[in-house]
Amino acid sequence: MNDDKDDLRLHNLKVVPLRHTLATLAYRGGKALAGVPAEFAGFRAGETTRTPAEILAHIGDLLDWALSLADGKEAWHNSPPLTWEQGTARFFAALEDFDQRLASPVPLASSAEGLFQGPIADSLTHVGQIAMLRRLAGCPARGENFFVAEIAAGRVGPEQAKPKFEFE
Repeated sequence: MNDDKDDLRLHNLKVVPLRHTLATLAYRGGKALAGVPAEFAGFRAGETTRTPAEILAHIGDLLDWALSLADGKEAWHNSPPLTWEQGTARFFAALEDFDQRLASPVPLASSAEGLFQGPIADSLTHVGQIAMLRRLAGCPARGENFFVAEIAAGRVGPEQAKPKFEFE
């Protein structure tokens, strides 16, 4: 009995930081994805760069891959871009699926460190790219002090807390 409690405690020590990181990704992603003009999805900063819609599809693929790694059934797919609304919905659905998996007591089939340094960190990078592309495309999101943002593990859907301190 004590071994089961110890196993669950160890599992929670591994997944709690990941779940908070997913909530951070949802918060920052929601800010980067919201309120863009329709033409932004196809904006191309250079001849060989991905469009925001292509980056968003890649983020969805990364989150799906993370879930497959957590389940020990690694699978990668290169998805075509969706409409901005569909891509945004996929982003939040994939976050919710992955967060639910992390919240379950089922042990991870891959290391928490690998999940963080691979698909999760890559997703954060790509959300930053979308935010930067917004500025280049002339539709920047407002800056924010993310240290004071109300981010909570498990809050990974499109409904996020209002910003506490934004700036231009």
